[in-house]
Amino acid sequence: MFPTIEMQPDAIVMIDQRKLPAQEVYVHCTTANEVARAIKTLVIRGAPAIGVAAAMGLALGMRNSKALGTKQFAVEFNKLCELMAGTRPTAVNLFWAIERMKRAFSTGIRAGESVDELKARLKQESARIHDEDVASCRAMGRFGAEVVPDNARILTHCNAGALATAGYGTALGVIRAAAELGKVKGVFADETRPVLQGARLTAWELVRDRIPTTVITEGMAGPLMRDGQIDFIVVGADRIAANGDVANKIGTYTVAMMARAHGVPFYVAAPLSTIDLETPNGQAIPIEQRDPREVTHIGPTRLTPEGASVLNPAFDVTPHDLIAGIITERGICRAPFADSLRAVFS
Repeated sequence: MFPTIEMQPDAIVMIDQRKLPAQEVYVHCTTANEVARAIKTLVIRGAPAIGVAAAMGLALGMRNSKALGTKQFAVEFNKLCELMAGTRPTAVNLFWAIERMKRAFSTGIRAGESVDELKARLKQESARIHDEDVASCRAMGRFGAEVVPDNARILTHCNAGALATAGYGTALGVIRAAAELGKVKGVFADETRPVLQGARLTAWELVRDRIPTTVITEGMAGPLMRDGQIDFIVVGADRIAANGDVANKIGTYTVAMMARAHGVPFYVAAPLSTIDLETPNGQAIPIEQRDPREVTHIGPTRLTPEGASVLNPAFDVTPHDLIAGIITERGICRAPFADSLRAVFS
């Protein structure tokens, strides 16, 4: 596995996903503000990876604090939590990670720890979040591989691989685990407009793993399903509501509808940190609206005429009744999701 993100003594280092596949460049963030900017500008992306980055960013920011007492230290910590929370509104893993860091901080405060002890506690908690994410991805892979048919031709949308996590991946973790069992004939990667995470990132990961990969445009998925060339679909998620509705990269809903029409099983792979039992359904999930330039331009080249308006939501919501199962690190949840999602937490 290549390192998506890691804490080094003087910086948080993450691969710049905006530059792939042409360049493999690593960004060194030396302040919490730089980490927040990296999340917001898609240097690092993918719900689990965003959560890990936010936790590490908080640990880094507080490590750099000059506060002499716990009161001032707590004020600085809360400000950094607000900074991280303002970066990406849809990915619930971000808020989950911030809450974990807050609980660790509160535990240290109640124990009467010094500023230096609190700094060490935050660093340890961010490291645990990182390591647990890798472990949960591998567990998801094992569970998901069980439902992948033999000699499968698999479709995935966007990038839910090692790049979207601390390592191994959610949807691509399922594909990797199935490939290790010899069950994967090939993978179709939707290019995933407008930022092309499928064409740039998913294909890059799978080619590195020597898994046969074909990049397709979004419009090709339906005809391939109609012609019987896709056996299984697995995608990631940025937030899963209590009823099983799933927010994922824009275009996922269309794939799920086509899967239903053609009888292709459609699965979602996501850790428990992506499940938001406080959000009742998909209508309550906030959908991030991104810069119109992602649609109007590729690099410096303008694609659309001046004066044309642009709609650029980063995500859409797939209703739970289109989903065959939600693969987690504790097993596969199935309908009724309102019951199975709650049960998996216990």
